[in-house]
Order: sequence, then C-alpha cells, then structure tokens
Amino acid sequence: MLKLTNVSVHYGSFQALRNINLEVEQGELVVLLGANGAGKSTIFRTISGLSKPSDGTIHFMDKNVGGMSADKLVQAGIVQCAEGRKLFPQMSVSENLILGGYVHRRDKEKQKSSLQEVYELFPILKEKRNDPAGSLSGGQQQMLAIGRALMAHPKLILLDEPSIGLAPLIVEQVFDVIKKINKSGTTVLLAEQNANAALKIADRGYVIETGRIVLEGKSQDLFENDDIRKAYIGA
Repeated sequence: MLKLTNVSVHYGSFQALRNINLEVEQGELVVLLGANGAGKSTIFRTISGLSKPSDGTIHFMDKNVGGMSADKLVQAGIVQCAEGRKLFPQMSVSENLILGGYVHRRDKEKQKSSLQEVYELFPILKEKRNDPAGSLSGGQQQMLAIGRALMAHPKLILLDEPSIGLAPLIVEQVFDVIKKINKSGTTVLLAEQNANAALKIADRGYVIETGRIVLEGKSQDLFENDDIRKAYIGA
C-alpha cells in the first residue's frame, strides 16, 4: 500500500533522513519507534507532502506520490494526525470535526454519517460536541484529533506521537481505539516513543535513529530485543 524506497530529505545542508526504506501493507498496523528528534515526524511530513524528498520514491496504492501536494494526498487517502494535536481551541468539538471532513464538504450525507461514526467511536466527543476544543482534557483532545483525521475517510492514517503527555490509563484507552480503527479496515502507521504500548498493538515495527532505519521486524521480535528494551522500554 505504502512504500518508501531510498528516501532522503535535506533541510538546506542538513540531512534529516538518509535512505529510508519502509513498507506498510494494506490493513496493517505498523509502528515507527524512535527517540525525540530521530526523524519520525520528518518521515510523516514527507509521506503527507509537507516536506519534499531530495532522493528516493514514495509509492501509495501503486502510484508515485513523492512531491505531490498535501491536499492531493488527503484526497488520495493519506491523512496525518499531527503531534501536538493542532486543534482549533476556540472552535467547538463539532466544528473541529467538520473541518476534518473538508475534503468531502460537498457530500453532506457522507459528512453527517462520518460525524456519527466518530461519535460512536468517542462517545465523550458527542457529549461535549458544543464545548470549545480548548476546554477538553488532554486525552479528550487527542481523541478529537484522531476523530478529526477520521472524518476524511483515510485509507492510511498517520498517527504522530498520540500518547505524548497523557496519563498511562488514558494512553491505554487511546491505543485500544487505534487498534479498533485498524480492525475496522483503516491501515495505520504509528510514530511513537512509547514502545511498550505501541508494540502491543502493532503487527510490525521499524526503529529509526538519527535519520536512519536501524532495525525492523515483527512486534514480538522487537519487544524481545534487548537493545530495544533498554532504549525504549526500560527493562
């Protein structure tokens, strides 16, 4: 479904990514593990059209999409839920969600059914649909950010650090929802520092350090890898 082949990204003279090779099959839940600043967000920005690759190719659904604009990629089915949630705090929960479905704005029935699907997935958002997004708790804001991304009916959703700043119990709830989203048919690429939570729900994973993929494998194999446990799990 998604294939990055020898993708490199430069910011001026600085090389942020070097020869990234990464694949996500349709229906998979794949995690990209790495410390802060390792290059996870740059990979996501490059996939979603916000950063341009200086070398290599990006294929999505057998089509070369490297260099395609972000709005065209959303229409193609790639939607990113950014780190830090990037909500509109003064706008209501429902207004934030409706903005997420902007690509389908002409199909009012589809927009309405999407809204109901998100409310079924996150009942608390329905309860608070008229409240300003900025008044929600951190966990509720993360749910809203994921819900807003789902409004565009993505084939592939990119979730960038969804656990950041959340209490362990809320992290567990958010990851349960991510697994549910994947089981319902949406392919998921998840960028995370929380290896313990991410590897429990992922099929496979990649580890990135200083702009390079240094390890890949099935989740269980990565979970049992001593270096991974020391670096990301603390055991």
